[in-house]
Amino acid sequence: MRGERLLCAALLALVAFAARAAGESPAPPKLLVVISVDQFSGDLFNEYRAHFSGGLARLQEGVVFPRAYQSHAATETCPGHSTLLTGARPARTGIIANRWIDQSVARPDKVVYCMEDETAPDSDSKNYQASLRHLRVPTLGDRLKAASSASRVVSVAGKDRSALLMGGKGSDQTWWWGGRGFTSLAGKRAPPAVAKLNEMLEADIPRPAAPLALPDFCAARSDPVTLVDGRVVGAERFARGADDLRGFAVSPSLDLATLALASALRDELDLGRGPAVDLLAIGLSATDLIGHAYGTEGGEMCLQMAALDRALGEFLATLDARGVEYLVALTSDHGGHDTPERAQLNAIPDDVRVDKTLRPDAFNAAVAKRAGLDGAVLVGTDPAGDFYLARSLDAAARRKVTDAALALWRAHPQVRQVFTREQILASPAPVGPPDHWSLLEEVKASYDPERSGDFYVVLDPRVTPIDKPEIGYIATHGSPWDYDRRVPLIFWRPGIEGFEQPNSVETVDLLPTLAAQIGLAVPSEEIDGRCLDLDRADGDACVPR
Repeated sequence: MRGERLLCAALLALVAFAARAAGESPAPPKLLVVISVDQFSGDLFNEYRAHFSGGLARLQEGVVFPRAYQSHAATETCPGHSTLLTGARPARTGIIANRWIDQSVARPDKVVYCMEDETAPDSDSKNYQASLRHLRVPTLGDRLKAASSASRVVSVAGKDRSALLMGGKGSDQTWWWGGRGFTSLAGKRAPPAVAKLNEMLEADIPRPAAPLALPDFCAARSDPVTLVDGRVVGAERFARGADDLRGFAVSPSLDLATLALASALRDELDLGRGPAVDLLAIGLSATDLIGHAYGTEGGEMCLQMAALDRALGEFLATLDARGVEYLVALTSDHGGHDTPERAQLNAIPDDVRVDKTLRPDAFNAAVAKRAGLDGAVLVGTDPAGDFYLARSLDAAARRKVTDAALALWRAHPQVRQVFTREQILASPAPVGPPDHWSLLEEVKASYDPERSGDFYVVLDPRVTPIDKPEIGYIATHGSPWDYDRRVPLIFWRPGIEGFEQPNSVETVDLLPTLAAQIGLAVPSEEIDGRCLDLDRADGDACVPR
């Protein structure tokens, strides 16, 4: 079977090469496959490039932009995924963070999750009805549907926010991991492909799983590291006991299941063989969950990179075997930063956890005391990012709280910068290469006047905004620093003439680039991205023929 798949891939490449040699442009792809590897930083990609031998090895023979940027400041899953297939930065998409504060919602919980309908009865930010009501712009799938009702759009992921934001409001099938199987929006009936896979997972998960074999190149990375709470990470090999749902999700198994579902739905709907272009969007979430639970530099992440490479190779082989014209784009929603304890062992002494006095509850108490007020005067969800003045404050109290908060933030040794709402609104939208933007420009790119805060706080580089590690959450991302902003952006199709472009680009460039490949018109004034030329030998592929 493997030999047949390799032969099929070789024949597809040969046909494309022959067309190029004859002076013909390859046929436009009938199937666009867009893969987001959650928390797949540019640093992680570069660290493991030499070790890839499967799907990632094949993809990096295509057109590679190793310095693509999630150019905004709020480098979280929701805003990052909102850029990928909209061509728009979070300031335009309206998806400014994973969570934000809305003091007008009619419930005690004023935190809003990016993918919830907060108007639903009995909803809160943790127990919510999934919805795309907050996304303000169309996705590539929505634009395909508007151009032709015959286009099919399928989106599957390990997280609801990944699947929903990549699929869009017009997606035919949107599925994500729900804890025991794949689930969808309320009222959505599972097609046979989903029902069958869920049955298989229901039978498989209760069985214990043996530890994964450690590749030779992972041995040096598989060293135990003791966290501040005494727990040890670094050498986990993803063995799990019976019915260990968390162990399944925080392991390479989640990506394997997601890719299996993507393949099953591709076959069930026969994507790539219809009269119009189809889209298959895939959000692979395990890298992010493993990064949060174990850090980015231990044996766990090395095992995940090896498993991801292998799984993508097998997935691409199934596409080869179908004989359709397809194009793959792979990128990420954000990067990530390792746990401080390991960094300190590796001679990075300024890599630290955030001071607990910067947590929103503690900081609010300090501000209220300094301003001579009581209660919640300043609210936020994390030690960095958006903070909001309490709506109950009158003008005089707002001035007192503002002065007190700015004084405390600016005096704190872990705070690099604080921007006020007035500063952000007065600043122009960023232009030029994203690796040369100022911090204010990065904040501007993810600032929405209706949803963003009265202040935006930026911590120093290498300050992890988790003061006390918890199970499953010892390391994170979300900063405006390059280790969180920089990700790879890769394009591949059979017969492509590969090259690498070292200059910086943005993830919002993905949509216009794919649109150009299939001749889909996207008004430039509706997006922030620009088309990237994938064909050096054929003039400017971004200019309509």
